[in-house]
Amino acid sequence: MDRNQATGLFLISALLLVYLFFFSPKKDEKADGKTPAATEAAKAPAAAPAAASPAFAPEAALDSTAGEVKDLQLQNEHLTITFSTRGGRVTAVRLNKYKTFFGQPLDLLDPQSARLDTRFRTLDGKTIKFSDLNFQPRPVLDKRGQSIEFHAAIAGGEIIQRYSLPPNSYELGYNLRLNNLQSAVAQEPLVFTFNDQVRQTEQDKQQNRNHTTINFSYVSGQHDALAEASEKPEITTLSEPTRWVAHKHGFFVAGLVADSQPFSGGTLNAQAELGDSAKYLKRMGSLIQLPVADVTSAAGGKYRFYFGPNAFNTLKEVAPEFDRNVYLGWGIFRWVNRFVILPVFHFLEQFIPSYGIIILLLVVLIKLVTWPLTYKTYESQARMKVLKPELDQLKEKYSDDQMKVQQETMKLYQTFGVSPLSGCVPTLLTLPILFAMFQFFPNAIELRQQSFLWAKDLSSYDVFAKLPFYVKWYGDHVSMFTLLMTVSTLVMTWQSNQLNTSMQGPMKTYSYLMPIIFLFVLNSFAAGLTWYYFVSNVVTFAQQAITKAFVDETKIRAQLEANKVKNKDKKPGGFQARLAEAMKAAQEKETQAKKK
Repeated sequence: MDRNQATGLFLISALLLVYLFFFSPKKDEKADGKTPAATEAAKAPAAAPAAASPAFAPEAALDSTAGEVKDLQLQNEHLTITFSTRGGRVTAVRLNKYKTFFGQPLDLLDPQSARLDTRFRTLDGKTIKFSDLNFQPRPVLDKRGQSIEFHAAIAGGEIIQRYSLPPNSYELGYNLRLNNLQSAVAQEPLVFTFNDQVRQTEQDKQQNRNHTTINFSYVSGQHDALAEASEKPEITTLSEPTRWVAHKHGFFVAGLVADSQPFSGGTLNAQAELGDSAKYLKRMGSLIQLPVADVTSAAGGKYRFYFGPNAFNTLKEVAPEFDRNVYLGWGIFRWVNRFVILPVFHFLEQFIPSYGIIILLLVVLIKLVTWPLTYKTYESQARMKVLKPELDQLKEKYSDDQMKVQQETMKLYQTFGVSPLSGCVPTLLTLPILFAMFQFFPNAIELRQQSFLWAKDLSSYDVFAKLPFYVKWYGDHVSMFTLLMTVSTLVMTWQSNQLNTSMQGPMKTYSYLMPIIFLFVLNSFAAGLTWYYFVSNVVTFAQQAITKAFVDETKIRAQLEANKVKNKDKKPGGFQARLAEAMKAAQEKETQAKKK
């Protein structure tokens, strides 16, 4: 590792630390670290909301003449959905094929944690809330799956809600029609409210909270979301026609999609719940406006609920941009995950049952594809090593003039046809893959509760040993994959420094400091990520050994001498010429300053 490669490594590490500062899981210092029992949380009443949180008003008593309140269910292979005749609304959703990290059934919604409701105003100024009405259920024959209708007579008309659950689907069709109520309803949007208090379902409470938010997409195609990791109240207003709104519970989603006319507006808010007494991770609320002309039409408003896993291939079939609920990074990092990592990952899982082995093979494939870039880096290091005697002579000759040393060094590079950036540019080109992995592993539901070696869940940190105390910036556990990654990185650094005698002083110390910093930063990251980087280091050892066999320093010296003859009378051009001019101008300024 020469000075240029070390500088490149420094820049990459700095970028990575900045990136991790914003995306790494943070310990909830107020929490006592104990795992809440799901059964106790299910029995607990809803806590009083904060000012910016969705309100959970107590149920008002029904008039005895309204009839008996009943619960009904629709069920398929994936979902068990419970409805109440009170409001004709969804009150509970269970994902049949999933469990919480603690082994409990995974209830995406239940009566204690979530509440859906709809309201509208009449021309005489009254507010009609569906939750104040007791609907009459009517079975419906549907060849495409199970269906049920809820009817409530009001103001000479009727409110009709129809739900349809296809087989083998996570989607629930929803049709809302205000029949013969056009003359009684005020010409303003109906308001659909979804208040949601999210419970812990994963091992890492903080990560579970930080991956919980509300996403939405406008008809124009713009996608946005409330800040995931914010501990302050978040609120936003839907400023244009909206296609869908979704409550993301980390690895699961509860969303509403508009199929007939888009939502005309609304307000979304979220508030993190902190402290050891908090029963929930976060409170979220969506207030969505439904166009009155849509629900009073003959066909009624057509919508779809999605209750299911936050899986990319599943979500992309639900609605345009609905797959944005899976956060794969931004810009080029999302592109790398979507079009490179995910396809390869899903291809391998068809043949290999172990996700730890899949990650290993993913490393090997990526290393093979990027080997030409790696080879260029090693070749550049070999050139710099061959030129070391000439560089040492320049340092000795102009030891009192650092600016002159730099100018003569650039001339030397030009003479021998060596680029000072050739060593770090190939490494920089691999950065998109590096950063893409930091978003892929914590958000990939495919890794959720997948065990490998001592890790119980590759989507969360592995606990090789539990500490009896909490260490600031490290945690209360030992992640063995992170430890192995750190040790292998230190060995690689030591090996590089042994071969590169030109690196001395603070830069050499820094090269050992970065792996230690990552030991603390990555201790609470997904085990799949740290396993990936440990395997990557091991494969890199093998690459170095193989590549060195093809890099002949004698041939490189001969090539550099040939370049010296070829470039003898050639003037510098491009980047090197601009750099030389900048250095010359800087030297002239320094000379003038000394004269003054």
